[in-house]
Amino acid sequence: MATAAARDRTYGADYALDDAGERASGWVAFAATMLGFAGVWNIIDGSLAVARSKVYAVNATYVFGDLRTWGWIILAFGIVQVCAAFALLGGSSVARWFGIGAAGVSSIAQLMFIPAAPFWALAMFALDMLVIYALTVYGGRRESAV
Repeated sequence: MATAAARDRTYGADYALDDAGERASGWVAFAATMLGFAGVWNIIDGSLAVARSKVYAVNATYVFGDLRTWGWIILAFGIVQVCAAFALLGGSSVARWFGIGAAGVSSIAQLMFIPAAPFWALAMFALDMLVIYALTVYGGRRESAV
């Protein structure tokens, strides 16, 4: 049976659980919040694209499909991102990898969505990269009490 100190040193343990019992603190909480915001924005963005809203560029050429196809893709990724954000708040290391995967796939989809809304897609891509950075660099660490 491992002691609490030994468990704290292991990589991948409850990475955001501090002495007060809080979960998802610091960079992980930031990543969960930003992933949730990105998911909600992608849900709105995908819904607008499915409805063929007039906020997108006209006569855009896509990698494949049309605006509605990409609307459904972005909408699905938004739902996955919101689920990953809630899982991150729970504090498991599996949720951290799920968040990294959700943000990674969403970032690729945003690059393919550039013809519809160039500046918005690049902003969402940057947000996804920031989430990936937060989860990979700081996700497995516990902040030391000073």
